[in-house]
Amino acid sequence: MIRRVRYIIFLRDVLLISLSAFGGPQAHLAMLFEIMVRKRAYLTEEELIELNALCQILPGPTSTQTITAIGFRIGGPNLAYLTLLVWILPAVTLMTLAGILISNFQEKNNSLDFARFVQPMAVGFVAFAAFKIIYRVVKSKTAFIIMAGSAAISFIANSPYAFPSILLAAGLLTAFKYKRHHIEEKESVRIQWANFLLWAGVFIVAAVLGGITQYRPLLLFENFYRSGSLIFGGGQVLIPFLYTEFVELKDYLSSEEFLTGYAVGQSVPGPVFSFTAYIGSLSMRDEGLSGELLGSLAATAGIFLPGTFLIFFVIRFWEQLKRYRIVRASLEGINAASSGMVVSAAVLMFLPLTPSVLNFSLTIGTFLILQFTRIPAPLIILAGILAGVLI
Repeated sequence: MIRRVRYIIFLRDVLLISLSAFGGPQAHLAMLFEIMVRKRAYLTEEELIELNALCQILPGPTSTQTITAIGFRIGGPNLAYLTLLVWILPAVTLMTLAGILISNFQEKNNSLDFARFVQPMAVGFVAFAAFKIIYRVVKSKTAFIIMAGSAAISFIANSPYAFPSILLAAGLLTAFKYKRHHIEEKESVRIQWANFLLWAGVFIVAAVLGGITQYRPLLLFENFYRSGSLIFGGGQVLIPFLYTEFVELKDYLSSEEFLTGYAVGQSVPGPVFSFTAYIGSLSMRDEGLSGELLGSLAATAGIFLPGTFLIFFVIRFWEQLKRYRIVRASLEGINAASSGMVVSAAVLMFLPLTPSVLNFSLTIGTFLILQFTRIPAPLIILAGILAGVLI
């Protein structure tokens, strides 16, 4: 009974964070320190820092993996899956509603002119994310070259399959610099393969069934599951994957719709990856409301499940794995390549906009506001929407 009450309190804390955590992984981590460490003492500061570091080097949504892993440590897999559901539900619900509203708006032949200021502002958000990531991870000539090369290749390649190749090549390139990392005493790695096999099994089955049936919900699930299995660096790094696949290649969304949704996503609390619910909803708009809801569900499950499976897999032997220098060295290249992809995404997202002084000014102005003020992102986006409605 005491344990059950503790679990309920923990899930209530998770819900509180999901409803009030604006600002991305850094802001989420600050709230985890405040509530999970200082207020409730579910774990120590050192344990939270290390858990977050582990999630940062795995593909998938960092904040989601961190908070899910805390649930796993407290109550095992059952509590962890409940934690995941409580954490993502508010943001996913809001982004699904945003997709449905945009779809209905378009069906009535209304334009998205009310969002004309928000769209270049969304590019400013992506550019700011690229700047912050570069500042944090590009600290050597090798990393800078990888970042620049990744940006150029991502811009030219125009294929979602280019991204995993870039990440793999970048990781291998810096893995050769492992001798620069200090040697730690190693223990034999004892691996439990169940969650890895679950991750790989779902990956293969989704790809095969999607290819055979060409059923769009299955294809959406496979698309997002693949992206969720390959994204290193959080929600901002996800953007180039999604833009290339769903706007440029599949044409499920227009650039205008994508930018509008991304901007709305910046004003929603909780995980940045919830933006995928919006894309899934609009990708199934031709099937009516039931199709939009199914598309949102397929996208949400696809993007969040692989990171969850992988954190459950790795957390059991991370203590042994992190002692290997080659593992730590490869992260330099992976992170640098990820930052280059975000730079490329900012450019690609701006190109469809009219190259006017106003659009350039809004993009640069948003970047400067984010850099030099503490104005919350939701207020910035709300101001842009109100200006579009009133002017």
